[in-house]
Amino acid sequence: MRCDITPGGILPNYALPDHAGTVRTLSELQGRDPLILMLSRGLYCPEEYQHHLELAGFQAKVAVGHVQMVTISTDDRPLVRDFRAAAGARWTFLSDPGRTVQKDLGIRDFTDPDNDPMIPHTLVLKPDLVVHTVYNGYWFWGRPTADDLWLDLRAVTREIRPDWDLGTSGLWEAWTAGDRSPFHKWARRSTANGSAFRGAGAGS
Repeated sequence: MRCDITPGGILPNYALPDHAGTVRTLSELQGRDPLILMLSRGLYCPEEYQHHLELAGFQAKVAVGHVQMVTISTDDRPLVRDFRAAAGARWTFLSDPGRTVQKDLGIRDFTDPDNDPMIPHTLVLKPDLVVHTVYNGYWFWGRPTADDLWLDLRAVTREIRPDWDLGTSGLWEAWTAGDRSPFHKWARRSTANGSAFRGAGAGS
């Protein structure tokens, strides 16, 4: 992995076609949320398939926790679409048969010249594509479990969400003044509605 892709570094904002053929950037897919990014060998790899099955079992929790997920592989779009369907994934898969990411990050798996894949990595990214954690999955056991990701996401969310602890000084005053900007879920609703959202309780 390129030497600057370490905790605190910034991942390039790659633009690649998704499983439906639409070019998407990582920043667009991430929005204001943490992002779990899988740099994947692709559908042919049984370890990759097993890992994505585990992540598919985790995706409902990721969704209610306001986290995004993206997989990038060197497969062409039909195989990317098949991989996504086979894993039961609902998140975005990006296709990189030109190996832009592999070359830029220096993660060519030279032990597999026939398929020329990336060395699998999973990255947990803070908003603005800031690196929090990098997992090297060349060996299956190097890949993060759902429990590993839960701990990462707890740490990231605590850091980036001012409303992590509603007992924090100033939050009650902001709320009663009608300022929803420190409250992530409410700020999102306000933006969607085009006006301040007022009501009781909080939802995802």
